[in-house]
This record gives sequence, C-alpha cells and structure tokens, in this order.
Amino acid sequence: MRAILLATLFLVGCAENPADNKPVATVSTSTPAAAGSPAPVAGSRYVFNGDSSKVEFTGSKVTGKHDGGFKTFQGEIGLVDNNPEKSSVRVDIQTDSVYSDDAKLTGHLKSDDFFDVTKFPEASFRSTSIQKAGDKFSLAGDLTLHGVTKNITFPAEISVSPEAVTAKAEFSINRNDFAIVYKGKADNLIREEVVIRLDLKGTPAN
Repeated sequence: MRAILLATLFLVGCAENPADNKPVATVSTSTPAAAGSPAPVAGSRYVFNGDSSKVEFTGSKVTGKHDGGFKTFQGEIGLVDNNPEKSSVRVDIQTDSVYSDDAKLTGHLKSDDFFDVTKFPEASFRSTSIQKAGDKFSLAGDLTLHGVTKNITFPAEISVSPEAVTAKAEFSINRNDFAIVYKGKADNLIREEVVIRLDLKGTPAN
C-alpha cells in the first residue's frame, strides 16, 4: 500500500513536459562538410550575433524545467533574389557562453555530462534547404553539437525587408541524438526532449 501511495504522489508531482506541444524536428544522419573555412554565403549578406538575436533552450526533468541559452554566437543569412527558398543561413556558437536560470546548473551544463565545452568549444548550424510550407517555411540543415552532426528539419517563420531578415523557430530535439545522455538522479530523471528557440535578426553587412 505504501509503495502504491508513493507511486501516486510521484506521478501527481511530475511536471509537464515543455516539449509536448512543440513541433519535433526530424533528424537524419549527415555527412559533415570537409574541414576548413566555411564557404561564403551566396547573395546579400545579413549578419547577426548575440546582441541582436537569441539562441535559447528549455530542458526539463520530473520536478520542473530550466531555461537557458547561449550568449556568444554569430551568423549570416545569405539572401538571394529576396527569396528565402533560394537563401541560406549559418550560425556558429561558443558553447562556453551557455547560461541558465540557475548558476549551479550553468556550471554543470559546461561539464562532460552535457555540452563538454572544453572538448567541444563550438556548435554550429548550416542550412541545406529552405522550402515553403503553408504560411511558414521548412528549414533543414546540419546541426553539429557535442561532436555529432545530424541533419535536422523544423518549421520556421522567415520575413524579409530591406532593413532586416528575421527567422524565428521553436521546436524540440532529442538530446540523445547528439550523444548527450546524462540521465540525472534516479528520483529526478532528466527528459530526453529539449525545446530550442531561435530568434535571429540579420542586418545588412557593412
């Protein structure tokens, strides 16, 4: 009887999963590009960094959730013929700039249980296609995280004006796909799903 009561209390106390109502990125194996400097983007260059844009995430466990992101990153949007479907985007992230809503957790995120920032100081995204999908776009690209490269596809809102090109997206990935497999404590397991939020604003390069 006591075991049943404890199990009931455990289930009642479980926090909601923030990823439950978010689109799930489709994931496929990708062949990483050859080493060296990335090829320049085609078209008009629109640049962004952590001052104008946001790369954020939400992770959760049985008892709650934590929000975080990266402070230091830079990227370019290559706009071709004012058409997102002909264009491209790339982002380079310094993983040591990770932050969260809890100082102790931020330190843990930098360890080899999670991002292992000493071994993997950079993460990156390189778009491979952008296609119209209803009132949004389907954005596909190679995400390199924790030393693993996978091609992911997710919905995004993209808008174009002479002053800026913006891209916004919110979706979930499974951290196990990128070899981030730390489970957490036995009585407070960390969920595999992580919500990613992108709010990128590129302005014309000088």
